[in-house]
Amino acid sequence: MKKILFFFLIYPSFLFSQQKNFSPRPSFDAFFSDSKPVLDGNIISDAFWVNVPVLKDKMIQQKPFLGLESTENTEIRITYNNSTLFLGVVCYDSSPNTLIVSDSRRDSDLSDDDSFLFIIDTYNDQQNGFLFGTNSDGMEYDAQIDNEGVGNRTSQRQQGGVVGGTNVNWDTSWSVKTEKNDYGWSAEFAIPLKSIRFSPGKDKTWGINFQRNISKNNEVSFWSPLPVGFGFGIKRVSLAGKMSGLNLKNPGNLKFLPYILTQATRNKSTNNNSADYEFGADIKYSITPALTLDLTYNTDFAQVEVDQQQVNLDRFNLFYPEKRAFFLENAGQFSIGSPGEIDLFFTRRIGISDEGAVVPIIGGGRLSGKIGQTNVGFLSMFTDKIDELNINGNNYSAVRINHNLKNSRSSIGGAYIRRTSLADASNDYNGVFAVDGTWGIGKKAKISGFISKSNTPGITSSNHAFKFLANYDWNMWNLIAQYSEVGEGFNPEVGYLERSSFKKPEFLIFKIIRMPEENKLLEYRPHISGRYYFDFQGNVVTTYTHIDTHWAWKSGLEIHTGYNIRKEWVSEEFKIVDLNIPAGNYNNSEVQLVFMTNKNKKISFNTRSYIGGYFGGNKFFNNATLNIRPTDKLSSSIFLNSNIIKANSDNLNILISGIRLSYSFNPRMFLQSLIQYNNITNLISVNTRFGLLQSANTGLFVVFNLLKDEDLIDNINNQRLTIKYSYTFDFIK
Repeated sequence: MKKILFFFLIYPSFLFSQQKNFSPRPSFDAFFSDSKPVLDGNIISDAFWVNVPVLKDKMIQQKPFLGLESTENTEIRITYNNSTLFLGVVCYDSSPNTLIVSDSRRDSDLSDDDSFLFIIDTYNDQQNGFLFGTNSDGMEYDAQIDNEGVGNRTSQRQQGGVVGGTNVNWDTSWSVKTEKNDYGWSAEFAIPLKSIRFSPGKDKTWGINFQRNISKNNEVSFWSPLPVGFGFGIKRVSLAGKMSGLNLKNPGNLKFLPYILTQATRNKSTNNNSADYEFGADIKYSITPALTLDLTYNTDFAQVEVDQQQVNLDRFNLFYPEKRAFFLENAGQFSIGSPGEIDLFFTRRIGISDEGAVVPIIGGGRLSGKIGQTNVGFLSMFTDKIDELNINGNNYSAVRINHNLKNSRSSIGGAYIRRTSLADASNDYNGVFAVDGTWGIGKKAKISGFISKSNTPGITSSNHAFKFLANYDWNMWNLIAQYSEVGEGFNPEVGYLERSSFKKPEFLIFKIIRMPEENKLLEYRPHISGRYYFDFQGNVVTTYTHIDTHWAWKSGLEIHTGYNIRKEWVSEEFKIVDLNIPAGNYNNSEVQLVFMTNKNKKISFNTRSYIGGYFGGNKFFNNATLNIRPTDKLSSSIFLNSNIIKANSDNLNILISGIRLSYSFNPRMFLQSLIQYNNITNLISVNTRFGLLQSANTGLFVVFNLLKDEDLIDNINNQRLTIKYSYTFDFIK
């Protein structure tokens, strides 16, 4: 640790000198056209696009050679009419036979493909945006971006990744067509203005940026150049360029989305068979282009992919992300707290019991969007009772207001979230109040936080939670200092707590060091972080110090070499599956190794391993995934999560294995399957989905689920086949 701290202190001038100066931001005037193109992917020979000016500024590399022009030319044209935003891009490529498509599924990660993406900050608030993208095969990718894509980087280490900030599961209606030729490839986007949110009026300005990925070089370039170090790239809308002079009218938006489904269930263990059918509908009405009302009746999520299985290896709660379409639109406007750790509003509490049972949603409504510079959200949902599970009907409500301060990355807001029993509203309820704010200090730093208090009958003390965070992110440095606290009586019943009752300081010092252009090593990223949990009696509950360096090569190979120091105080005995962990103090350390090959290849592999002490014993954790892409249409991944634990003379071997298969007939017709096995529950689960999409979330879905074990005495063998059809009636063309 001393050597790493010495390194950070001795070489700051060298490290800071590696960053480029990327100001001022590029800009252009919006081009209005009364006509529209034929959407077929052909840009070069289409007379419509000849009259639309090409953006003058060149794409600038962020990777591998920071600040240089892209190795391939990119021509971008953008125009709009009263109802639609059109974008045409020609991605010239000197070797078009090397174009890579790694996955054709909607919303698949485009970073491994020859692809093009763009983000529009329609409110020009430098915090939020709509992200669209495609690859050379015309795959549709869209996402809503909140807080520049920044979520909680320190939550859910067991899963890894970032929680919050980027809503990839959000889908909206739009179109893209592509063409491949000897010049490379081209794409035409048509984004209906009714599919996004914006403020109408004259002479409006949007933030905008474009990104191109060139797989053969592992190259990433931007139109409005971005510095190294911000892991969310194009989502950093505070560094986007500008599109000015937009004259925007209200396009109108009224949609009716009914569905009907039939479902057959077979329980071979008990020889019980059943069949059922359901129907319901959603209504979407845009009161203004920035404010939308959504109503739902008998809400159904039969087509949603099942969760990937997890086994809890600690004393604290597991996290499963929201995947249901109705709750995903404008989800960022309702977000408050610390996502994945102290989440004050977590929609998976609605319609899913604590034990994972599906609770019927009678219906409800949501009003969300923006009034001036103020984000507003109101949601109210009603769930039905289930007598056999002793679950009462409930109303879930959330009110969220967040005001963006003009021409800055700052905001202030508040929220109230409540659950009320429909059977006993005066005695069975829970509420949470919160205020939050962000102070953006230029483009480089932020200070943010929230303060919250819960209201539950019978709990009157220590019912608070808060968090304050300071973040510097520039010049290839990422520095974070934060403090969180959750009181012993804090009870957010419509939220999520990773663990209850703690005080936690936390820090991160992260540095990116780019190598010279002739070096095969692209960069290395030394860093140190720590988080330290205390209880309210002053006891140290958990400490975790992480020292690591990430090594990234231009070839796409990446290796992480880390060392973790942990301390756990267990106040009372608990179980991990069948393994007893006695009360006591435990001091452990572990080696952490990550290995990732180039995902652009037809076969790629990644693995994450932890080797070291574990509650007085030892462990070997390994999460490995093998990705195989035989064709552009077919992709598969085989994953194996193994945990070998020895503690107190007891052994525990945990294995979660599975395979994920996907075949895309075209961008709107797919067949997907997720097969999993868990040796703790001895269950095999199969989730197979066929989709033929009419638009983003409507069309024909056929879903087959199987849950089976090999227990001869108490056999489980449940099968369910669901056929669902939904359609979008657009009453305002």
